[in-house]
Amino acid sequence: MTTAIRAWRTPLVVITASCLISFLGFGPRSVLGLFLEPMTATRGWGRETFAFALATQNLLWGATVPVASALSDRYGPSRILAIGGLIYAIGLVGMSQAQDGFVLTFTAGILTGIGIGFASFSIALSAIVKVISPERRSFALGLGMASGSLGQVLFSPFGQALIANYGWTAGLYGLAASVLLIVVLVFALPASDPTAADEDTGQSLRSALLEARAHRGYVLLTLGFFVCGFHVAFITVHFPAYLQDLGMGASIGAWSLSLIGLFNIIGSFGAGVAGQYFSKRLGLSFIYFARTLAIVALLVLPKTEPVVLMFAGVMGLLWLSTVPLTSGIVLQVFGVRYMATLFGFVFFSHQLGSFSGVWLGGYLYDRTGSYDGMWLAAVAFGVLATVLHLPIDERPLARLRPAEN
Repeated sequence: MTTAIRAWRTPLVVITASCLISFLGFGPRSVLGLFLEPMTATRGWGRETFAFALATQNLLWGATVPVASALSDRYGPSRILAIGGLIYAIGLVGMSQAQDGFVLTFTAGILTGIGIGFASFSIALSAIVKVISPERRSFALGLGMASGSLGQVLFSPFGQALIANYGWTAGLYGLAASVLLIVVLVFALPASDPTAADEDTGQSLRSALLEARAHRGYVLLTLGFFVCGFHVAFITVHFPAYLQDLGMGASIGAWSLSLIGLFNIIGSFGAGVAGQYFSKRLGLSFIYFARTLAIVALLVLPKTEPVVLMFAGVMGLLWLSTVPLTSGIVLQVFGVRYMATLFGFVFFSHQLGSFSGVWLGGYLYDRTGSYDGMWLAAVAFGVLATVLHLPIDERPLARLRPAEN
């Protein structure tokens, strides 16, 4: 019977389940910014209260991913993702009942952040790359990220429809019910790490971490990913409210997030394919530079709905197209064995950026009544990230290169 169970877990089944997990894990958390206006209006909170809770969520998500990834590398992704899906759903339900900032931070911040970390798309991506040939892994990473983006596309109008028709409390219940499906999907994943024996180099986790820390490219990649988190989290949480401040309806914010997700499918998939043929570090520099130009264009052009939607589409192409390239460099340089763990630490830097972008956005808005300072910071960070990625050495470590005759 065990053989029969293993037989149906083909690479196609594993990839499909992993993509669905990425879809369900990424979609609900990407639309929580839609709840900023109705929740703060109902509870009488300032935007910083909501922003701090979601900033804490991003921080806990980032802090949890390395731990969850290390457990996934040791025990396989199934159990880790199931635990994450359950905690994630509990956090969303608790968020719907929060009456003050402390409870909101505990539920939407700590619980949901830990749940998202254990149900992270990076763990789902590690499940994909372990059942596919090396030459197709960059493509598979793009496919996994595109699946997460599809979650943002569909959950944005879904979440807004729930809020508009049933209220924001029911909206959070709907998101929680969707997340629980992750617990079911994990049964399609291998119970243990299928590549541990195939790539057993005798290297310990501690040795792998020390090796990565001494690699200048890994350090630069980690610093650069901070900027990605800053950009993405700030826009995800505050962009709908920013548009309402400009006098646009709530639906424009929802459709903007959906459009970002739609074009992110193209961007993530395209970046994954491009990463198979072109330099990943140069691709990352291009993405961050293009993001900078897009933000500058938003600031200088008239604030009209067509301009906003064009910005959303362009930003969507550049949104998480950084992930297949960033994780691809980690995989290419250090190999598969500890890929989830090493990328988990890079991702923690991303979430430090996310914390900064979300919390600082709320803090500055409550004190200045404007997001202008945040947009200027996003431009400065974009230029910095463009430069940081240029000197990265993306060649495999010497121990992973074919022996020369």
